[in-house]
Amino acid sequence: MTNQPKLRLLGVDTGGTFTDLVLVNGTEVHTYKLPSTPDDPSRAVLEGIRVLLGEDQALVFHGSTVATNALLEGKGAPVALVTTQGFGDVLHIGRQHRPQLYALHPASRPTLVSRERVVEVGERVQADGTVAEPLDDVEIQRVVTQVLASGCKSVALCLLHAYANPAHEQSLQQALQEAGLQVSASHVVLPEYREFERASTTAVNASVSPVMERYLQRLQQGLQGRTLRIMQSNGGAIHADTAGSEAVRTILSGPAAGMVGAFASARNAGFERIITFDMGGTSTDVGLCDGQVPVTSETLLAGWPVKVPMIDIHTVGAGGGSIARIDAGGALRVGPQSAGADPGPVCYGKGTEVTVTDANLYLGRLLPDRFLGGRMRLAEDRCHQAVEQLAAQAGLPARRLAEGVLEVAEATMAGALRVVSVAKGYDPRDFTLLPFGGAGGLHVCSLADTLGISQAIIPAHPGLLSAVGLVLADVIRDYSISVLRSGETSPVTLEALFSPLEERARCDMAAEGVSGDALHLERSLDMRYRGQSFELTIPLHGNFRQAFHQRYQSLYGFCDEGHGLEIVTLRLRAVGRGPQPDLTNTGGGSGSAPCETTNHVVWKGVETSWPVYQRDALAVGSMVHGPALIVEDTATHLLAPDWRARVDSRCNLILERGQA
Repeated sequence: MTNQPKLRLLGVDTGGTFTDLVLVNGTEVHTYKLPSTPDDPSRAVLEGIRVLLGEDQALVFHGSTVATNALLEGKGAPVALVTTQGFGDVLHIGRQHRPQLYALHPASRPTLVSRERVVEVGERVQADGTVAEPLDDVEIQRVVTQVLASGCKSVALCLLHAYANPAHEQSLQQALQEAGLQVSASHVVLPEYREFERASTTAVNASVSPVMERYLQRLQQGLQGRTLRIMQSNGGAIHADTAGSEAVRTILSGPAAGMVGAFASARNAGFERIITFDMGGTSTDVGLCDGQVPVTSETLLAGWPVKVPMIDIHTVGAGGGSIARIDAGGALRVGPQSAGADPGPVCYGKGTEVTVTDANLYLGRLLPDRFLGGRMRLAEDRCHQAVEQLAAQAGLPARRLAEGVLEVAEATMAGALRVVSVAKGYDPRDFTLLPFGGAGGLHVCSLADTLGISQAIIPAHPGLLSAVGLVLADVIRDYSISVLRSGETSPVTLEALFSPLEERARCDMAAEGVSGDALHLERSLDMRYRGQSFELTIPLHGNFRQAFHQRYQSLYGFCDEGHGLEIVTLRLRAVGRGPQPDLTNTGGGSGSAPCETTNHVVWKGVETSWPVYQRDALAVGSMVHGPALIVEDTATHLLAPDWRARVDSRCNLILERGQA
């Protein structure tokens, strides 16, 4: 991709509470943060663009929760499922997995496609791609008629073994599209074996794509001709037209952008092993990077497997807007319910239920006149009244209640951090914690202490890091196809099998503006021991068979080099280098780090006066000793009494536990 340094780059990330924007104009960086508009997220996006850009042109990168929310809230488009005769219950039967093994009354999975909207087709393709039962024109017309009668405008088309031979799906897809229907075909969405996962992923795409397309159409109308790229869950950006038809690939759009921005910031500061901690208003997203951004194809959303490449992120319902309540047993609960952007926390002026943000304000850890750089003054009196009312209900002193709210929320977040580290065999003490999001810096020291982590890094623009990640994103497209071949398959045969994928990748990437030397193709194989049910993804270079054994050994503590191997799926990643503006060095103050003011802060039940520092006044090389608050336009950071912070050469804050 040709780098155009004079082109303005605008990253826009829509969250449940705030919409974040970062504008890069040459060496200048401008930021803006405003409340989201949940009824129509495009309104906040366009308002932010109007403030930052006016009538100027820019290349716009967008991370959105539209597809995610449509799936989680059950507000996707009604879907008809077209599948091979005898397999109409594939989505209802699923796998034998029981997530609530000992529950007497387990919660049922929400319905993705109701049984009366399933249309079975008289056809059959074998696992090797041979046709056992042909599909004729009469059957095709019957299917089209039955789908039209269902009233559904979106169709999930998933025939048995279509990954091995898509001819029948292609015929049906053409006929359904000619009838005016929107079709998600499994041989396009996910040409891999395992019928349930392929049907689930295809149905999710059919459900959320119409919602995403409508949203993008509204957004593009307001953009007045500006080019729009959408962040995918795999950490790469694609053109908005592609994102609309393949919306399943944008399910974790915003969190993925945050991981991209976090890893880029950490690597520029000299850190390759980080645990990311993105605390926003509605949720907290965590991930672990051991030298690279992790990608997985095993994701479960709203109870449904979505088997497309995604950055490996774990999410919990604990954010600044998480609501605190006393349950029927008298215990304090925090989240997963959130006050969101509307009505928001009590201190935003409209909310009525105490949130994590209210607890932080009550304890003096937020400055009411410095929120969003002073553009949004927090309602301190309303907050105090609400916290004291909840404390009376709990029978606790108000300070203890507020600290309890933070302790409960931090316990949830610490559990999430253990899921991505300890549960996967990593010692969190070997990593650096990187907090971001509007609230991450308020809890970083407590969480680091809980996990035994001695160092953290707060990058530039921490409250907007997902938007930063958007303008740093490469153009990425992922391709796959199941082949089920012996592990002894020759290099010549593998070359022939990859050839159609690479041809498609070059065509698609050319449409994205990436070709020639700018295009990088990365091959990998899903492999397993013969007889196993699950695979490991191994890069295809060098001795990939030996690499499989080594990876297996590292994960499970043993391997069997004498056992036969099987190549299940070919994977290809096409990458085009995106714009790479330097956003980490934001400049800084000069001289020592003057204390700008003080604020009364409650810490472990004791109220004392803490110094307050303005981040952009801190010079490179300066040191701040805790306890202290460090404020900037998009975030506030709490430096605990036994911690210190120094400003590195790129103006990151490096937090270290140690001498006061």
